[in-house]
Amino acid sequence: MSLMSLTATELGRKIKAGEATAKQAVRDALDAIDKKDGELNCFITVDGEEALKRAEQVQRMIEDGALTGPLAGVPVAVKDNLCTEGLRTTCASKILYNFKPTYTAQAVEQLTRAGAIVIGKTNMDEFAMGSTTETSAYGQTKNPWNLAHVPGGSSGGSCAAVAAEECSFALGSDTGGSIRQPSSFCGVTGLKPTYGTVSRYGLIAYGSSLDQIGPVARDVTDCAVILEAISSYDRKDSTSVKREDYDFTAALADDVTGMRIGIPRDYLGEGLDKEVKDAVRAAAEALAKKGAIVEEFDLSLVEYAIPAYYVIACAEASSNLARFDGVKYGHRAKEYEGLHNMYKKSRSEGFGPEVKRRIMLGSFVLSSGYYDAYYLKALRTKALIKQAFDRAFEKYDVILGPAAPTTAPKLGASLCDPIKMYLGDIYTVSVNLAGLPAITLPCGRDAAGLPIGLQLIGDCFAEKKIIRAAYAYEQTGSYERVREHVIPDVCQSGNGSDMEE
Repeated sequence: MSLMSLTATELGRKIKAGEATAKQAVRDALDAIDKKDGELNCFITVDGEEALKRAEQVQRMIEDGALTGPLAGVPVAVKDNLCTEGLRTTCASKILYNFKPTYTAQAVEQLTRAGAIVIGKTNMDEFAMGSTTETSAYGQTKNPWNLAHVPGGSSGGSCAAVAAEECSFALGSDTGGSIRQPSSFCGVTGLKPTYGTVSRYGLIAYGSSLDQIGPVARDVTDCAVILEAISSYDRKDSTSVKREDYDFTAALADDVTGMRIGIPRDYLGEGLDKEVKDAVRAAAEALAKKGAIVEEFDLSLVEYAIPAYYVIACAEASSNLARFDGVKYGHRAKEYEGLHNMYKKSRSEGFGPEVKRRIMLGSFVLSSGYYDAYYLKALRTKALIKQAFDRAFEKYDVILGPAAPTTAPKLGASLCDPIKMYLGDIYTVSVNLAGLPAITLPCGRDAAGLPIGLQLIGDCFAEKKIIRAAYAYEQTGSYERVREHVIPDVCQSGNGSDMEE
């Protein structure tokens, strides 16, 4: 059996006990990538040689007693918008096809200090703009449960890699559901922390007021352990928050007696697939049987979340992506006349259609004459959405609902209708607008065998409540993780993710 079949904490214990080594774990991860990734395309860059060298160093530190944490020796995959010193970081774009950062993102640095071993960078929607991992300049990622379906996005590569057992866990980034939605589609567990809990230093920004780094893993325990490792106050990040308590694993208790759980009626209305609704209701009933107080309520303002989110996110993206102009790094047009023409041609060639669409939308809502009508109105709506959640959390400990209105759509079905793709974020974007923590975990499968995700939302800095509720649900055994996928067993030659300039 491959060591990648274990959860991250199970593997960490096994390595610490001397029943396996860090090098064996890395080899198993690289073997799984060689075997499966030619079909799945979860990775853009695999750093096998350096990972094996690092594994030997980590193993010595474990044996010397210098590394004692639960993630020591465990292989991790990192979303390709997190900077890694000397290792290509492309944001799944052509414009950054050859970019090698001179520093490492703080969250990745903290994992490395904990003894985790970075094996490579995962595929994603270009600059995290998309919900299917189909806008990548390096080809689409496929869902391990059914290769004809998308894995979700934008952290689709990370979620698919964990689901396909190509790594023990992964890091993703969440701007409007980019960890939670693909976790739902791929049948894994993903956690988006409270804004400011994890340093954004080294994360290539999409929407700076919305982005947050978080873990993708196979169960709630792993997510809690990983969140402890990557959370901290960081002076390099002006939005970082100094918290008194980072002991998230203390919330891993199978007890929800008296916990008040609210289900927004708005989340169970029109547009929600019946199989998804039934699975979410069954999960709520399972928690009620364990002693939780579950009731429905009106959250309000849900219909305004999507337009407010896309106005704000695109406005910030148009500003953040202005730095990619072909001057200092990345793609530069081969033929041009003058500086401005170089900017235009480099950006036209370097950015994909979805990124261009969002830059244009963002530039429009920030332009003279439209700033008040669109951008300021979106900011006011954002404040109202936060107030609606504040009122809800005066009564409830946790809000329960679906992570996505459907299970994973087929490849190509979303790109032909961008508006429909945007509306698929209806249950996730409000969390980012309000800066709240949320977790997605599997709660069933549809008739086609595709996973369904349950989303639990908490108040600011209330990660422990959602972790406790998620862990208690996981212990009911209502949904058992299935390891078998449809990935062919034939060995693939390489991962097919290199891009030629």
